[in-house]
Amino acid sequence: MSIYLDHHATTPVDPRVVEAMLPCFTETFGNATSRLHRHGWEAQRLVEAARRDVAALAGVPARALIFTGGATEANFLAIDGVTEAAPDTRRTMVTVATEHASVLEACRRAEARGLRTVMLPVDAEGRLSLDTLRRAVGPDTLLVSVMLAQNEVGVIQPLAEIARVAHDAGALVHTDAVQALGKMPVDLAALDVDLASFSAHKVYGPKGVGALYVRPGIERRLSPPMRGGGQERGLRGGTLNVPGIVGFGAACRIARAELEAEAPRVAALRDRLWHALEAQVPGVRCNGAAAPRLPGNLHVTFSETDGEALMQALSDISVSSGSACQTATPSHVLLAMGLSPAQAQASLRFGLGRGTTTDDIDRAAAHVAAVVAQVRRAARVA
Repeated sequence: MSIYLDHHATTPVDPRVVEAMLPCFTETFGNATSRLHRHGWEAQRLVEAARRDVAALAGVPARALIFTGGATEANFLAIDGVTEAAPDTRRTMVTVATEHASVLEACRRAEARGLRTVMLPVDAEGRLSLDTLRRAVGPDTLLVSVMLAQNEVGVIQPLAEIARVAHDAGALVHTDAVQALGKMPVDLAALDVDLASFSAHKVYGPKGVGALYVRPGIERRLSPPMRGGGQERGLRGGTLNVPGIVGFGAACRIARAELEAEAPRVAALRDRLWHALEAQVPGVRCNGAAAPRLPGNLHVTFSETDGEALMQALSDISVSSGSACQTATPSHVLLAMGLSPAQAQASLRFGLGRGTTTDDIDRAAAHVAAVVAQVRRAARVA
């Protein structure tokens, strides 16, 4: 059986989440905004309970959470919403070269409307320098968007300090917190961000549902790109996906209960995998700072190895070379960290999760070592 080590791309839905969702399809199936009968009230009650569960895991007030169709939509709502309503005195966005494609695309869209994007570099470890940020932020800065935990190399950015620099200049702060939620303690109130994006399917919930945290009082600075019947405080129109939202809430409730034990367990397995690869594969390097780092993330590059041949030969484990949203080209994240296109192609991202076992790790390390040796031998023969 194939070993699944791609939990950054998506996670399996926890059976307890499925159990919570099932009644929403045939029993509590009402429209959550139907206010005149019991079916609507029951659906609304479930939505609000889920909102509290997601908010509790993120460390924010429940009333500040807007449900969306996923994190890409949440990123778009945050960035496009803020830039659409930008005053003439603030026309600059500041972001980082290693951000998710949806953030970078939203910035390009804003540039087409006359705004300017300052793209900050990272060092070879994937970290953003606060001094670089300070030089980039000024009185014309509208928004600073920095991912809390990088989705490819797992590096955790100093978000509280980033927010302090941005707020001192009067700018808003957005973070893509998708990979962090449920994998590490997250307290967005303490981090002092204004907007934050989440996704259910990264935390053992269903696909097609996410959320955006909007700090109370910030709503007036957003022009929502999706309008409809006034749902979600008028910031995201459309009938609510009650089963998906209920599943998201259940996933967050489970993650909150189990995080204290699960994070160190997964981190120990991640370290076991790295030490096994280091011992069995000559010329392997770890990408990204060792700490602070997501507990389930390991990203490595194999020297003198054909990346395409490597991916084709990995039959017994499910891994990726980078973001699931961009698989056809070398990772822009690794290129920003100074790797060559060939090195980026010869890299693997291991995403460990709730179902990962010690046996999985040992088998995966042995399989990768054998495949790398095979690919290198084939290249020498050719």
